[in-house]
Amino acid sequence: MRTTRLTASVAALTAGIVLAACSGGTNAGGSTSKTLTIASVDQGSVEDVVAAFEKANPGVEVRLTTSGADQYQQQIRTKLASGTAPDVMSVWPGNGNPGATYVLAKPGYLLDLSDRPWARKLPASVKTVAQYEGKTYNAVFGLNGIGAVYNQDALDKAGLTPPGTWTELLDFCRDAAAKKTPAFALGNQDNWVTQTVLYALVATTVYGPDRNFDKKMQNGQATFAKSAWTTALAKYKEMDRTGCFQKSPLSTSYEASQELAASGRTLGIVQGNWVVALLKGKNPKGNFTLKTLPATDDPGGFLMPAAAGAGYGVNAKAKNKDLALKFVNFVMSPEGMNLFAEKQGGLPSLPDTGHAADPALTELTTFINEDRTVPFMDQLWPNAKVQQTMLSGLQEMFSGQADADGVLKDMDTDYRAGT
Repeated sequence: MRTTRLTASVAALTAGIVLAACSGGTNAGGSTSKTLTIASVDQGSVEDVVAAFEKANPGVEVRLTTSGADQYQQQIRTKLASGTAPDVMSVWPGNGNPGATYVLAKPGYLLDLSDRPWARKLPASVKTVAQYEGKTYNAVFGLNGIGAVYNQDALDKAGLTPPGTWTELLDFCRDAAAKKTPAFALGNQDNWVTQTVLYALVATTVYGPDRNFDKKMQNGQATFAKSAWTTALAKYKEMDRTGCFQKSPLSTSYEASQELAASGRTLGIVQGNWVVALLKGKNPKGNFTLKTLPATDDPGGFLMPAAAGAGYGVNAKAKNKDLALKFVNFVMSPEGMNLFAEKQGGLPSLPDTGHAADPALTELTTFINEDRTVPFMDQLWPNAKVQQTMLSGLQEMFSGQADADGVLKDMDTDYRAGT
């Protein structure tokens, strides 16, 4: 998972590219260039951070371009290898995709940020996915979670309430479909989106009974194909058969899925918390709330995927190294983190920033505080290929070209290949 991706995912989880140029300070070669290039996946939020950085650094020039996370991950490593990458770039935590910390730090593409004051303050759970071989390479500014984001106005109009159990979820989907307003928008045309529903289900079905599942995978004591991942995928397919999503998810883009949920043409969307701000941007008068997606009939056993979101790394060959470091320090300042949190509907990665969480995230905050969360699954996988196989496999499942057993077995093959 943007996600989660999610890391895609997800989460992404999360979900576009920004190319920004700023200036100030000296570059690695000692010039007085005032241009800093930045590639980001934080559409709709990094713009305010860059503007604030400009204001704090008079004379800084900014150029901004955006595109999708899938395209970013396809291009960033090629640009780094060819020497055409920006000074600062979005970097996902852990090891789950082509733009992740381990993947970019291992070949030496990222600058060691361990001496930055904020690096020592990162929570232990964030440090593990912001570091490679004990050194910090990722300025992770926020925490994200994945769940069901509901449009309260659409719920009121339909006369429905968010489900609290798996059985209630299926009934909710049937009732919503009967009212010609599908329960959830699903933008599976963008392959990273395919994981969000699955991750929300996996959190409870796989990690609820076994919080040590990742360690067992790493030790060769468990596999995807012979675990509760099969249960989660079966539930994902059952949601589709029950009519939980709009027609033709594979023909619906992430952008279009936002439009459906924001306008009330669906009752919600299963996504990361970052989508709340995007929905409010499309419907400023809307009221949106993130809740856990029920995966069993035991609410006491529910877990949510919640983990460090994408942060920023510095190109080891940055043309303006000093200003690049100044920018990541600004990102990790209370002002920078709070700006991101406000625009993304997220939570700062460091405490004591003075940030007041969006009420829409009350349940996510509670789950985090009660230690009822698990990392986005791909963040702890040994290579980026596992996630790519999963994402393409999920698209093929929705098109009828693959089955769950085959997808999980292919993921096992890639997992066993190691780093």
